[in-house]
Amino acid sequence: MRKIVLSFCLLTLTFYSGAQLLTSNVGNVYTNFSGINYFFVFNGITASNEVITYNVVLPPDSIVTWEKFDGTFVAQQSSFSPENNTGYVVKVNGKIKATCWVIDYQKYVPTSASIEPENKPSAQCQNLNLLINNVPLMSYTPYGTNVSQDIKRKFNIEYTTRKWDGSAYSDTIAIVAVILPASQVTVPVPYCNTTFTLSGDQFAKDLEIVPVSITSRLQYNTNAVICKASTVVISRVHDKNNEAYAPSSSTPINFSAPIDVQFLCTDNKLDNLFYNWNIYKGSNLIINRKDKDQRYTFTEAGTYKVILTVSSSVCSYSDSLTVTVRESDIFVPNVFTPNGDGVNDEFRVGYKSIISFQCWVYNRWGRQVYMWTDPTKGWDGKINGKDATPGPYFYVIQARGSDFDPTATPDSKTHLRIGEYLLKGDINLLRE
Repeated sequence: MRKIVLSFCLLTLTFYSGAQLLTSNVGNVYTNFSGINYFFVFNGITASNEVITYNVVLPPDSIVTWEKFDGTFVAQQSSFSPENNTGYVVKVNGKIKATCWVIDYQKYVPTSASIEPENKPSAQCQNLNLLINNVPLMSYTPYGTNVSQDIKRKFNIEYTTRKWDGSAYSDTIAIVAVILPASQVTVPVPYCNTTFTLSGDQFAKDLEIVPVSITSRLQYNTNAVICKASTVVISRVHDKNNEAYAPSSSTPINFSAPIDVQFLCTDNKLDNLFYNWNIYKGSNLIINRKDKDQRYTFTEAGTYKVILTVSSSVCSYSDSLTVTVRESDIFVPNVFTPNGDGVNDEFRVGYKSIISFQCWVYNRWGRQVYMWTDPTKGWDGKINGKDATPGPYFYVIQARGSDFDPTATPDSKTHLRIGEYLLKGDINLLRE
């Protein structure tokens, strides 16, 4: 499984890297808490080894005094053993030099914490609320105030979801960083059934101890839906451009008609899903179908919007594709060379979006020598199985394209409608 990390805005706690007035031989010290100079975190406080030292060389007659924030005398020496959840001030000859707060991390390990998804199905289609309880509150009081401040603790929430890998939705691990204290946090909804694990915090990591992990009691059964619409071109008629096509939900189809397309739905594999396919030409709905996969043949020129919607009992999700069917055209060469060299051996037309086709070839005396109705084929220069005499021949082509509209007004000169073709001309047969 791969891992994806979704980060929220976090308060970063950094170690003090400059010259320190206060130091300790164990634990960690931080310097970015407002209202105090130093914040100490110890992995268990014992009188024998949790020592804070005023780390300054002083004249011999200097007096170093430690007091609690309330003025209670603690010690008259450079080093002392602190208590949990207590603020201290160090003075030299009666003048304040630094303030600090002390925390024993072992008093705040979240062994009794819980994490459970909120039971509100209607709100679980994009985001999910998780209820977090019994995480011990860490706080401190800035020096000179009576108002305590909550300490931001960074935890990770880990769960399984499904992510598009280019061909399917596969299981992957999501890790969301959250800040506590908070009784409720919001995470992207999982696209499969899963449990949630809360682990942390940053103080455990900094102390190099194994963080506590708490997993939700029950499996969460998701209603969230996600899907991809993709295509496979089943069959189409090659045109002059000899187009190539690779199925892809992100690549619009742009081809000549007729084109037979299978539309495929890939979803996140939940039970009891409902499918809806709508195909629009402009603003007009031309197809509405309910099967998971669909097949449709496009015969008319235009731009089509294909919208797939997948729904569960609570949630729905949509994806879309664009199909463009080109306007018709015919290209007629003026020479072909049926000499067996594999190049230009047949009299063939080039075309786009032709759905009806007939071509007749006549010799110089007006006798029909060949006729065909498939624009992908042509005349190989033979009459009744024998090589035809080199020279000019006459052709007549009648055809209709995907953009033909029988209700349109014919052209005043050609008397043809858009997408309607009547072509006449000479084709020269050469045998070089």
